[in-house]
Amino acid sequence: MFLLVSTEVLAERLHKLYKGKLSIFPKVPIQSHEEFAIWYTPGVASPCREIAKDVDKVHEYTIKGNLVAIVSDGSRVLGLGNIGPEASLPVMEGKALLLKFLADVDAFPICLKASKASEIIETVLRLSPTFGGICLEDIDAPKCFEVLEALNHELDIPVIHDDQQGTAVVVLAALKNALKIVGKRLSDIRSVHLGAGAAGLSVARLLIASGADPSKMILVDSKGILYAGRPGMDRWKEELAGLTNGEGRTGGLKEAMEGADVVIGLSRPGPGVITKEMIESMADDPIVFALANPYPEISPEEALKAGARIVATGRSDFPNQVNNALATPAIFRALLDVRAKGAPIEVFLAAADVIAQYAEEKGLKEDFIVPNIGDEELYAREASALVEVAVRKGIARLRVSPEEEYERVVSRIKRLREAHRIMITSSIIPHIPIIQEAKEGI
Repeated sequence: MFLLVSTEVLAERLHKLYKGKLSIFPKVPIQSHEEFAIWYTPGVASPCREIAKDVDKVHEYTIKGNLVAIVSDGSRVLGLGNIGPEASLPVMEGKALLLKFLADVDAFPICLKASKASEIIETVLRLSPTFGGICLEDIDAPKCFEVLEALNHELDIPVIHDDQQGTAVVVLAALKNALKIVGKRLSDIRSVHLGAGAAGLSVARLLIASGADPSKMILVDSKGILYAGRPGMDRWKEELAGLTNGEGRTGGLKEAMEGADVVIGLSRPGPGVITKEMIESMADDPIVFALANPYPEISPEEALKAGARIVATGRSDFPNQVNNALATPAIFRALLDVRAKGAPIEVFLAAADVIAQYAEEKGLKEDFIVPNIGDEELYAREASALVEVAVRKGIARLRVSPEEEYERVVSRIKRLREAHRIMITSSIIPHIPIIQEAKEGI
């Protein structure tokens, strides 16, 4: 607890010191003011005319081909809830920072004063000519489902809701590897999904697409177990309620977890949401994914004492962090590089396979089922696999080979990290105050 509180206070101090995490910096050489005649008027008229004749050339002449909008209304932010667009901006800046640092994707936060799905949809449609992709963030359910569906239908660029697909990809990868350790198959397991919001429903759908038996799944929301015909459900819950819970169980989380092989928590922060008695009622070698932030539904220590064989959380200070950043940066990198028309489910299934395989090659064990986000090799491997999927599915406007993509991503990341290092060592980016010194000042 002390570490978490100290980190939060330190983060507040450093965010204030740097006044945010992003800035706009030119990437073209400017050695004299006369060169603005090239970069701006009158020279800029030439690329403008080229784009007017062939709109696809906007990718060649502008930032669009590498630019993603991070869009949120701040209605469901991390474990903070509906804090509004202004308060969500530090999170959206952080997501943009991850996309840039991990996969050299330029991203910019757009926090909207909007309360309705229709308002978000209309705004993004109007903004879309500037961007090569849209990353939806921290929009509450069921509004987020409507926004994602509409934008995917209306736009011919990738639109991803990170809380849905990003989370689902990494959960699937982690679960595949956890099942290898305990010797169970995805098609055979009984799983309980605590939380039927954006992440919870998307995880269930991706697991089904990957071969999980929906009749052996039980979804639980704040009102209890989902079952066909239960009143008060939106159409997205109704759809999964009709596919899952083959036994027709009713009740709450306690009843759902009896005999389960896996529980995946994507609900409200704990501790105490999942109890040790619930874990004790599960099948042999239970797998517990307590993914609520900032506090897991049950602490890893308590879950292990209760008999859990493998435990994962959303926290970086515990083993097996299920982190969207393992997936989303590389997915956007690949889709931007082929100028993809969209993001079909096969892209997400392939991303999960690469993440799982990469961790397996490193050596699976109970406290290592997913890679670390700092392993830059992963992102090149992931992107190279995904461009192949995009070409095969017919969503790629450009044909890029996996080998070409791998080399390109390695080069981009290396160049970015070196530029960042030079800017730090030369104090163009001011040094962070020594962490110990900062802690002593708390």
